Amino acid sequence: MSALTWAVAAVVTDDTGRVLLCRQGRGERRYALPGGRLRPAQSPVSAALRDIRAETGWEIELVDLVGVYHLAAPGTAIAPAGRAGPLPDVLVHVFRARVAGVRPAADPPPGCRLSWHPPAALPEAVTPLTRAAVADADGGRSGVLRDVPWAPAGAEAAPPRSPTASAAGQGQPGVGQPPEQRGEAADPSLRP
Repeated sequence: MSALTWAVAAVVTDDTGRVLLCRQGRGERRYALPGGRLRPAQSPVSAALRDIRAETGWEIELVDLVGVYHLAAPGTAIAPAGRAGPLPDVLVHVFRARVAGVRPAADPPPGCRLSWHPPAALPEAVTPLTRAAVADADGGRSGVLRDVPWAPAGAEAAPPRSPTASAAGQGQPGVGQPPEQRGEAADPSLRP
């Protein structure tokens, strides 16, 4: 195992059941769940509340823990292009949450383009963690423990595997990256 990074994310839904996603970075980036990294001596719950509000502007209510997802670093010692070192292993606490209001409490800082999506119609360019966690949350599962593989940026996303694979610790194929700092500002026209 490489260095371990602890992170949080949430499957945030609105009153119609749509899921809030954040499109990372500029250009051809993937959609991901809002979230961030844990700070020293911070609980996953407080990190999720803080990071999701900071990233999206939305106050949220955490409902429960969907699961803990492990993004394992690839088994190669070669750093991906654009990185100074190997990818870390990431352990992500993913919560089920709902928005606490009809409008965001604040404008999000520049960082991601927000959009709402039905769980059954996610964009093709989503991280494997997002695809797995949304399927688990939409299926009503809680307490999931799942390994999710990293894949190089630009890799084609394969069709999602059965969510029941979580019991065996299986992950979703496709492209991936942990929830962390994102790229562009939110589009206000995409708010519910």
